[in-house]
This record gives sequence, structure tokens and C-alpha cells, in this order.
Amino acid sequence: MDDPLDFEAEDKLLFSARPTTKRRKVIGLDDLLTDYYEEQSKVVQRQSKKRKTKGHNSDDEDDKTQKNKERMLSKFVDECQKQVHEMSTEESIPLWGLRIFGQQQPPPLVNFSKILNCKLLQTFKKKELNAIFEANVVEGTNFLEGLLINSWLTKLVFSCGVVEDSVASWTFNQMLYSSDEELQEAACDFWCSVLLSKTEADQPLVKLSWFPCYAVLNDALKSYGYQSDASYNCSSMSKIVTTDFRHEGPPLNIGSWLRVLSSCCQFRSARPIFSTSEAEELLQIIFWLFLDRQLIGLSYCLCECMRSIIAYFMENEWEVSCRNVAESIAYRIPKDVNCLRIVECVSGVDDRSKKLKGQLALQILLVAFDKKGTSGKEILDMLLLISVKDKDCDFFRLYMYLDLVGNWLLYDHLIVESYELNEMWFKFLRNCSSQITSTDWRSYASKVRNKASYLLQNTVQKKNS
Repeated sequence: MDDPLDFEAEDKLLFSARPTTKRRKVIGLDDLLTDYYEEQSKVVQRQSKKRKTKGHNSDDEDDKTQKNKERMLSKFVDECQKQVHEMSTEESIPLWGLRIFGQQQPPPLVNFSKILNCKLLQTFKKKELNAIFEANVVEGTNFLEGLLINSWLTKLVFSCGVVEDSVASWTFNQMLYSSDEELQEAACDFWCSVLLSKTEADQPLVKLSWFPCYAVLNDALKSYGYQSDASYNCSSMSKIVTTDFRHEGPPLNIGSWLRVLSSCCQFRSARPIFSTSEAEELLQIIFWLFLDRQLIGLSYCLCECMRSIIAYFMENEWEVSCRNVAESIAYRIPKDVNCLRIVECVSGVDDRSKKLKGQLALQILLVAFDKKGTSGKEILDMLLLISVKDKDCDFFRLYMYLDLVGNWLLYDHLIVESYELNEMWFKFLRNCSSQITSTDWRSYASKVRNKASYLLQNTVQKKNS
């Protein structure tokens, strides 16, 4: 039945070779999207490669441009600094300080043979005291050192009410010269306790027949390396030199020296240990010790000692002694920033301390102007003649004058109520603060201007109040 019919077999068109056609694959929507995204990805990759190639070159160019800008800016800053340096010779205020202590000397030889036969050691041979103190009797200084360090010696002398001369001199020398820090501090505590102990009637609790004196304290200072002729070589010592030499500079005993000196001055109510001239010398020594930067750690002890010496003078002695001390220091102190340090050392708020501070400032001013016998009014007249616009104006010296005059007028009670001097001072401050511009590059000009403005503000506030 499937065979073709006769007429169909004869028809050539029906049996001609049909062209073979390739069947197309059906493309779906997902395939179209996939092809699209792949093509877009290729485009993005090509563009990215182009950007990277161009970007690398542009980054290099940006780095070069940035470096060129930094070089130009650095060069500009250097040129500005160079111009400022050429326009100004401004310097920082130098440090105060003198080298007061030099090479230490060996301590003086002292014969302590009497200490072996003192009554104090003999009492310990008695069984009664031996049982009380529970000590083994050992003749010699080693036994006394143990008593001193453990404070038994202090308790013993207070119970006896007397200190033998041999024990007194021995303990004092241990305080001044012993290299054993524990021993010298114990000796210092012993003497401070003995000198400061008093009854209700203001009498000493312990009787002393041997007292420390100015000569003993002065000899100790010499052995410490103290240079009393600092007035002649202060300029050469103004450069602080720190060394590690074993025997260079003040020893540790200087702290005990100061404490005992303070106690000796407070002992005057029972007995004056120093004469008036000796007390003046000791006060000057304390001022010089303030100038040694190696003793900064003892500033509090120095202040306490200074107050004790100032209080040592009788009321009728202080007026003359205050002037003598101020004049002596003014002639010896170098005319630099150490002058300001000396004045600032007086930290007391009592009338005597204020008087001394004002006199120091005034006497230093008189010596600085080389006008012996000149009054304070004449000093202010000379200051008003100074022209801050003058090219040769010494602003560093002017800075010192501002500080010294300020302390003189503030602490010298004799001129506090002087209206004329205060008005002259007010005018001088106004000249310094207004005539020196903020663009004045001269050395110390800005410091003078700022200090004058500060003092002027305080002066105005006091006038208004």
C-alpha cells in the first residue's frame, strides 16, 4: 500500500533530490541574556585595560607634580626662615647658674681620743644601765655610732640633760664630714633635736658647753669646695659644667650643714651663736648657694635656712644689715640673668623678707647704672630717657630693668605710697608696651613688650582697686 502509484513514479519532480537543510537550534531567552552579558563583560575588560594603562601613567605624573610642589613649598619655607633669621637676632633667655663648688678638700684632722673616756661611755659599764638598754659595752666610736644611728644617744642626753664637749664635737664632725649617709643624717637629727628643744620658759632642755661656731661651719664649706672669691671669676664659671668626678661639687653633707645652720639661728632666744657680721656673711653664702644648679633639689631647705637667718637679727640690727647684705651681693653678682635669680630667691612674705627683696633689686639697679648714691627717682628718670625705637637699644638689659624695678617698687615698703614714682613707672611701662610693635624682630624686643604689658596690667588693676 505504501508503494507509489504508476503515474507518481513517472513524475520526475516528485523524486528529484531534495536539498538537505541544517536544522536550526531553538534559542531561548536565557541563552540570549547569557550571550549579552558575556559580550558586555568583554567590553568592560577591554575598557578596564585601557584605563589601567592610562591611569598608571597619570599616577606617575601626579606623583611628580606633588613632589615638585613639596620641593617648591620647602624651598619657600627655607627662604622665609632665612629672611626671618636675617631680620632678627632673637635669642632665648640664658639659664641662670654659677659654679659655686669646685674640688673638695680632705676634712680637717680631729683628735677624738677624749671620746673614749667620756662619762657617757663609762655609764654603760654599770650593770643597771646595761640591763635597761640591753646593749653590749664596746669601748670606742663604733659603739657611739650605733647609739647615734638608733637614736639612743638622743634619748640618753635628754634623760641626762647635758651633752659633754667630746660627744658634742664628735657628733658635729660626723654630721659635717662622715661619708656614711645614715650616720651623718643621724648626727644632724641629734643636733637639731638638741638645739630646738625648749622648756615652757623658752629655755633649752639640754645644757651645752660646746657650741658650733661660724669658723667651724666656714671650714666645712671650704672642705666642700666652696669658692668664696666668686666675685672675681663669676663670668668664667657662668657656664655650667656637669661632671662625674667623685670629689667634684658639693657633698651630701651640705644638706645637713643647712639644717644645722637653721637650727643654730633659731637657738638665739637662748644664746646668740653668731655675731651680726657673721650672720651677714652666712646670709650671703645662702644667696650664692641658690645660684648653684647642683643644689636645686635643696631649694626648700635653702629657703628655710634663709628665713631662719633673716629672723636671727635683732630689730635694731636688721635695717643696717639688710642694706649691707644687699650692697655686697650687688657688687659681686654678674650683671646677667643671675641678678634676677638672686632677687627671686627671697620667697618669704614677712616684712623683713620683702624689705630684703626690695633692697636687693634697688642696689643691683644702682650698680648696673654705675650711679653710686643715686636715688630711685633718678633711676626712673634715666629709664624714661631710653628710646626703644633706637637701633642700638639693649633690650636684654631693658628686660632686666623691668624685673628689678618691678620688685623694688613692689617690696620696698618705704616707697609703696610714693605717688610720683608710681606714675613714672606707669609711664615707662606704657612706653615699652605701646612703642614696641609686634613685628619688631630685634633681640628681646618681644619679651620686653610682653613683660611690660603684663606689669602694666597689674599696675592698672592695683590703681583701680
